[in-house]
Amino acid sequence: MTDRPAEPDAEPAAEATTQGAGSPSHGIPRGTSRPMLIDAVEHLREGRIDDAEPLLQSLLERDPRQPDALHFLGVLRHLQGRHDEAIDLIRRSLQVMPDNATAWNNLGNVLLGAGRPAEVAEAYEHAVAHAESPGEAVLALNNLGTLRRRLDELERSEAAIRQALARDPSCGDAWHNLSLTLLRLGRTDEAEQAQRRAATLQPDGVQPRHDAARGLMQAGELERAARLLREWIAESPEGNPVAAHLLAACESRRTGQAPSRAADGYVEQVFDGFAASFDSRLATLGYRAPGLVAESLHQAVGDASGQLDICDAGVGTGLCGAGLKPHAKQLVGCDLSQGMLERAAGLGLYDSLVKAELTQFLAARPEAFDAVVSADTLCYFGALDEVAAAAHRSLRPGGWLVFTVEALPHDDPPHVLQANGRYAHAQRHVRQALEAAGFEAPTLRPDTLRTEAGEPVPGWVVRARRAERASPHAQA
Repeated sequence: MTDRPAEPDAEPAAEATTQGAGSPSHGIPRGTSRPMLIDAVEHLREGRIDDAEPLLQSLLERDPRQPDALHFLGVLRHLQGRHDEAIDLIRRSLQVMPDNATAWNNLGNVLLGAGRPAEVAEAYEHAVAHAESPGEAVLALNNLGTLRRRLDELERSEAAIRQALARDPSCGDAWHNLSLTLLRLGRTDEAEQAQRRAATLQPDGVQPRHDAARGLMQAGELERAARLLREWIAESPEGNPVAAHLLAACESRRTGQAPSRAADGYVEQVFDGFAASFDSRLATLGYRAPGLVAESLHQAVGDASGQLDICDAGVGTGLCGAGLKPHAKQLVGCDLSQGMLERAAGLGLYDSLVKAELTQFLAARPEAFDAVVSADTLCYFGALDEVAAAAHRSLRPGGWLVFTVEALPHDDPPHVLQANGRYAHAQRHVRQALEAAGFEAPTLRPDTLRTEAGEPVPGWVVRARRAERASPHAQA
């Protein structure tokens, strides 16, 4: 089924960009290095980090102060999650070329990813001041509007986004961004109008409509959200798993009925859509689940021995990999999103990565693993019985299952499909599902998994062991 960490909340993230690359005004040198830089930037645009990095490093060996090479190597380090290095590289680039609006915008994005919001607005404002084209100014103003909303400066957020739209009324991203700010301001009619403009300008855009529907649900505007989703489904005669899942989440708020789990197509479509920006988005949310899972496994198995066969079920971009690798003789990952798997492969930590639904993947590999871990993936399952049984089957006697899910504060109902499209689980249901599958006394520890819309998301860090010997209650 769904194989990935939970997607970020309904906030469009400011992303590092290669916009403007290749323009002589950005100082790209003539001669032999110019084609090399253009090739490096094209690799970055396509997510081929391993191909871009040696080209940029070669340029800097020739000229350590080449501003575009410094800038785009900073973008690359940002994509790798190495934010401090990224900030240093882009600042060095700006020392050489202080009027590079794209570099200022990217500096703001990286500072945001590094959790330094106090410095972000200044960088975006520099990007606006140095913009040589309306497009550069619109990009920075739109990012500034997102930042202001995250800081709960809603009037200033609206002002920045409207400045962007004054420069480019056809910018669908800005109309979408404006709709989210207007929702926060309680101006629902205007927000719906802005979102319709965004949908008209971006008819194939998944994330804007996804975020708008979630925003309406979170604002309690269930009828408006359902209407938007039904219109979206009607425009997709071949089916739309994203809209269908969100409509189910919307209707479950009224009926209490929800699908047993999210459809595979929903997860694949949503996460393929932003695989390249996933890590940097999560960095802004204080995403803790991978570290919590790795820590829990370490507590279970002791010091790293490098002797375990481990499955990362719902590997995503491989955020668990670094914490799991010291324990692993073999580290295997499965996921539904090809885009996510490609990012995970770039880390060089996994011995095998398979595009597969995790329940089927585990059930087809009896007693193959010493540990199965899953960071914020089972939040796309309602009932956990089937996946718990599959995990038990895949573990050797004495093996460990470690995962996180979002927490319900009560035991009835057993699970709830939330407005964000994810399920939250009651402690009793988690225990019952694991015990029915044959696991020994599971432990559930409450912890914060990340922040969403500025609020902590409570979760369970769960650990359970398959018995050393077969239990008559265990399910094969």
